[in-house]
Amino acid sequence: MKSKDVKELMREELAQKFNSALESGDAEQVAQAFADMADNIQQEVLERAKDAAAVEQMDAAALAARGLRQITSEEKKYYEAVIAAMKTETPKQALANLDVTMPKTIIEDVFDSLKAEHKLLSVIDFNNTTYVTEWILNKNGKQKAKWGDITAEFEKELSGEFEKLDMVMFSLTAFMPIAKSMLDLGPTWLDSYVRQVLQDALYVGLEEGIVCGTGVKMPIGMMKDITAAHADGEAYPDKTAIKVTAFTPEVYGGLIGKMAVSRNNRPRAVGEVIMVVNPVDYWQKVMPATTIQRPDGTYANNVLPYPTEVIQSEEVPSGKAVLGIAKQYFCGIGTGKDGVIEYDDSYKFLQRERVYAGHLYGNGKPKDNNSFLVLDISELQPAAYLVYTAAAGAAASPTAYMAEGVAAYTGEPEIIEKEVEKKTWTESELNGMTVVQIEGLAAYMKYTVEGSNKPEKIASFLAAQTAAGNN
Repeated sequence: MKSKDVKELMREELAQKFNSALESGDAEQVAQAFADMADNIQQEVLERAKDAAAVEQMDAAALAARGLRQITSEEKKYYEAVIAAMKTETPKQALANLDVTMPKTIIEDVFDSLKAEHKLLSVIDFNNTTYVTEWILNKNGKQKAKWGDITAEFEKELSGEFEKLDMVMFSLTAFMPIAKSMLDLGPTWLDSYVRQVLQDALYVGLEEGIVCGTGVKMPIGMMKDITAAHADGEAYPDKTAIKVTAFTPEVYGGLIGKMAVSRNNRPRAVGEVIMVVNPVDYWQKVMPATTIQRPDGTYANNVLPYPTEVIQSEEVPSGKAVLGIAKQYFCGIGTGKDGVIEYDDSYKFLQRERVYAGHLYGNGKPKDNNSFLVLDISELQPAAYLVYTAAAGAAASPTAYMAEGVAAYTGEPEIIEKEVEKKTWTESELNGMTVVQIEGLAAYMKYTVEGSNKPEKIASFLAAQTAAGNN
């Protein structure tokens, strides 16, 4: 039996091969790569089944330990019908004539697993649309109530606040080679295989669409400009990347401020945001820019001026990052009403086994163009404790600061950036720290601070600072 690490490595390699096939645009290459990935999952399921007793006698805990779940009576009835159809001489016709449909609970379980295992899918507005063919999308979030009579003008304005999204516009096909030995294992093991294949298909296909989808036979990604002019059938263009060299409060606040305006120019509150970045760029750019050393010598990671969840994704191009409001991206995936599995003979691969296809339908797009920004982080600098000193004269304007980040300024007054040993902190600066940071700083400065809450600790710190002569 292969070790867990070897299995994970093999699965990652096959998923990467599938990604490469998708980028090539060759349909046969895509189908073959996916069939290989699914066949590997099938072999894992068969291997697990060898060491298991009859699943009917296992409780939920025993099933979970083997990567299985307790299927419902409706699911069991469905899988028994599917197995019977697959064992016939004419599976294509037999599956087409099934008198039972795939229960919604199967896809619901796939969705739950996807959200649990993949952070990006758990934070966006990700919906299981089941059999729904159209989805009404609120483009502006909260709607302002109307006082007085409902006029034709108001009705026209209100109608523009919503968008009808075609949920069967794009299809995602998961190929499933199924051996006779798999069918002989029964409904519970077949359920495990089907759910894992659909889960892998959804994640690999959806991540690309959500991040950088072109809108052509796939969702529109976060990186796309949905207001830019383009012809039908053409890809949406990328947004212009905003160059960022440091994540200072002024720069970061300016970026989030751009997202605090809805598509109809109404202000909106912005809660926690996400930053999606390529894994290599995370370690080489973002991690050094968001990691600081505390006075006690320990490090704090992902330190940003505003609550931000950093998510790594291979789909983000090198040198770029996506900053946005996660819930402002809608994605919905569902199945056809007649079920999801059918016999497929469109590609001649894996001749030793019958191949089936699972068809899923869906769509996705940003709810408005202001919800996501594309950043150019190619010259992002590591974090440092900085103190700015200015020559005599007025300080640089916030507008100039936003335009330049922390780059050198020209003209008068001259702003010089340099690192110095900081010895004094103001009450405002201390208010911007956490209690743990204040206590760590006090320990570093050899101050004794007292108090049961933050204001008391700040007052104690300032008193100690004055007593030490650091004013």
